[in-house]
Amino acid sequence: MTRVVLIRPGSTDYDEQGRIQGALDLPLSARGQAEAAETAESLRAAGLHRIYCGAEESARATARTIAKTLGVRLRELKNLHNLNHGLWQGLHVDEVRQRHPRVYRQWCDEPTTVCPPEGETVMDAFERVRSVLKPLLRRHRDETIGLVVPQPLGDVVRCYLMERDLAHVWDGPSCNGRWEAVDVAAEQPKAGAARRGAMVESVNTPEAQDSAGKTTS
Repeated sequence: MTRVVLIRPGSTDYDEQGRIQGALDLPLSARGQAEAAETAESLRAAGLHRIYCGAEESARATARTIAKTLGVRLRELKNLHNLNHGLWQGLHVDEVRQRHPRVYRQWCDEPTTVCPPEGETVMDAFERVRSVLKPLLRRHRDETIGLVVPQPLGDVVRCYLMERDLAHVWDGPSCNGRWEAVDVAAEQPKAGAARRGAMVESVNTPEAQDSAGKTTS
């Protein structure tokens, strides 16, 4: 059984402004740096063997802080970049909601049926996540690893690890600078398939945000 500690990066300016970040590469804000430091301290007893992160600066900076604090090795995973929101990136969530109310509501309620203009589908992101995590889980069988992933890709990763249907991808907690540990007992399925073998062991998150907050990273 592999334990994956799924870690959200600290906040960026776009997070604080309520803008959609998607695949845009932004550094941590001052608040985000403090969140990363707090997260690192809260993970001292997690027993991490190694920490991995996506290519975004917010994820790398958070992972570096954790790795330095805990004295563990860090590796960047090229294909673990955030979900591409295309032309929605840089806009306030309220702008998208007002300009495209029906599409935005569909994105929240039926995420597998919508692709942001010039962006990436949730299904494509899931397959990308699967291609990265499947060999990683095999390599770290019976170990604990940390995975620093920005939102909303973190929700896709969580869905994969917990073997949830992608229709429920936005159901988990999504606040920045928080983490949860998931025990993964077996190889994960393809998108939409359901198998037993994963459970949340512990969570260090506040209350989950509503669906509107899922596109803000």
